[in-house]
Amino acid sequence: MSTLDPVAVFRTEAAECLEAIETGLLDLTHQLDNRDLVDAVFRGLHTLKGSGAMFGFEALAAFTHHCETAFDRVRKGEVAATSELVAAVLAAQDHMRALVDQPDADHGDTGHKLLAQLQAAVGAKAAAPATVAAPVQEASAKKTRNSWRIRFSLPANSMANGTNPLGLLDELRDLGECTVRADTSAIPPLDELTPTELYISWDVTLISEQDRSAIDDVFIFVLDDMELSVEEIDGTVAATAAPAETTPVPAAAASAPLPPVPAAAVPEFRPVEAVPVKREAPGASQAKAAENVRVPAERLDELMDRVGELVIAQSRLSQLASASTDIALRSVSEEIERLSGELRDTMMVLRMVPVATLFSRFRRLVHDLARETGKVIELVTEGESTEVDKTVIERLADPLVHLVRNSIDHGLEVPADRLAAGKAKAGTVTLSARQAGGEVIISIKDDGRGINRERVRAKAESSGLIPPGQPLSDPELLQLIFAPGFSTAAAITNLSGRGVGMDVVKKTVEELRGAIDIVSVPGQGSEVSLRIPLTLAIIDGLLVRVGTGRYVIPLSAVEECLELSLEEDLRSRGRSFISLRDSLVPFLRLRDLFRTGTKPDVHQKVVVISTGTERVGLVVDQIIGDHQTVIKSMSKLHNDVATFSGATILGDGSVALILDVGHLVAAGQQQEAQLRVAG
Repeated sequence: MSTLDPVAVFRTEAAECLEAIETGLLDLTHQLDNRDLVDAVFRGLHTLKGSGAMFGFEALAAFTHHCETAFDRVRKGEVAATSELVAAVLAAQDHMRALVDQPDADHGDTGHKLLAQLQAAVGAKAAAPATVAAPVQEASAKKTRNSWRIRFSLPANSMANGTNPLGLLDELRDLGECTVRADTSAIPPLDELTPTELYISWDVTLISEQDRSAIDDVFIFVLDDMELSVEEIDGTVAATAAPAETTPVPAAAASAPLPPVPAAAVPEFRPVEAVPVKREAPGASQAKAAENVRVPAERLDELMDRVGELVIAQSRLSQLASASTDIALRSVSEEIERLSGELRDTMMVLRMVPVATLFSRFRRLVHDLARETGKVIELVTEGESTEVDKTVIERLADPLVHLVRNSIDHGLEVPADRLAAGKAKAGTVTLSARQAGGEVIISIKDDGRGINRERVRAKAESSGLIPPGQPLSDPELLQLIFAPGFSTAAAITNLSGRGVGMDVVKKTVEELRGAIDIVSVPGQGSEVSLRIPLTLAIIDGLLVRVGTGRYVIPLSAVEECLELSLEEDLRSRGRSFISLRDSLVPFLRLRDLFRTGTKPDVHQKVVVISTGTERVGLVVDQIIGDHQTVIKSMSKLHNDVATFSGATILGDGSVALILDVGHLVAAGQQQEAQLRVAG
């Protein structure tokens, strides 16, 4: 049985905490006066500091303390939240990540520089209240201490979950003179007592110069699950008065009833009944905790491999059962086929994650690029609930970074140029996702200047990518921007100019068996669409035969199947079109494309597929049936074979190639064009 590494668990939770802090800071950029956002960022920093100190990340705790202090001053109204402060804490957050990942590394003077920026951001606004320092000092001399009555009870499982009530009482003592009474009325008889549960509630009297918010801060991390009552007692005690003599209360004795506080120290109030503690039903807290389980991604991948092997074994069993006359064997085969299909579907759902996890990363990128370029940029996201295989999400992160940076650097204009062109001052970058059949289409759209075709052609000709004057269609011309080393930037900057980013995009998308579409209107903007398969593990396929070979067509791309007689096949020679409900659909003869050297069957079939906006027919000799296809990647020797996206193992142990519909249609159309020119 494997045990979790506490440090690894902390790093995972710290990453989530840092992500929440970043989200709060980016939201705060647009709502600097939002108190809830300020409190959320402060709580995140406080949690990160405390957890870091608990797990031995002392450098992280010490550094985060300064950022927490800055936001604490914002919460108290001493400093105003500004864009400079948000930018300084965002930069500091990157350093916090480095301290989490590499706590023992030498980070140089990065921390000191970031703290200097933070101090400058806070100090710039802290100087403003200096003009009223004298009145404040005069007021503080007359400041009085308030008396508070605090009654609280914690959930029964609070100590089992790591909450220490004594720590809360110690924090209350730090606020001022504190008297604690423990209510033990809820403790059951010994034979009914559960040692891990908490039955005690507390009644605390506090005399302090602090306000109500300081008391709330003590319980800030347990407020959602506890019962808390805070009342201000009538009467005040002057701060200059001599404190009454009271017997200090040791922390260890907090659970025992204490003597009453002397009347001189606390104004008289009526006794109240003990606050009843609400107990959860047995097992309720455990059920809540079990709603979400953190599982390492490697285990999901391993489980996916096992399910794939099970599907292959089930396919072999189905083939053996179909050739047998044993009714019991066929019944068991059908039952296993059903169960394996359900298991496969469940496994696929486990691997699917919403693209919101991908899109959320770009808020920070757009924020930083806006400050770096001086442009006003608004990021819009659409279709965030669209789900994609987790492997696809991981692989698409870097390509989308390049595309977003390219849209901001090359596409969006500076505010002065936008206003001169009659556009809004703020440029818009839209990230959208939608599902179309077995594909997900992720688009990056901007409302900038669009792609300059003349500059693209001139750069391609000067780089030797195309001969001078070669005729190209608009899609072919735009696809040149994905060539290695291609860039229209006049100078190399931090954002672009080296010509490597778009090449990475194309290479990654092709490895994912996807395609890229570009649409650009001069003066209105550009849109780059990535068409990516929903999953890279198991798909439903249509098993067909061409000559003596068997192939798999992704079922999500199949629209319908038709019969093509030998006479129609002969009549269509030279034009390769079939009439389908008053529309002409081109078809490709896979037998000729694969050069099988075999004669066509008497009753050939046409499998009509759709690729984006195109509908194409594929002529095959036989349609064998549907097939649960476990995708196996091709070897490195077959990297240049673009017609196939992978392979799968059939029930009899033989291998069937999976057709890459996009590349297949492109290759077939090129071959048809060559035949027409030759004919």
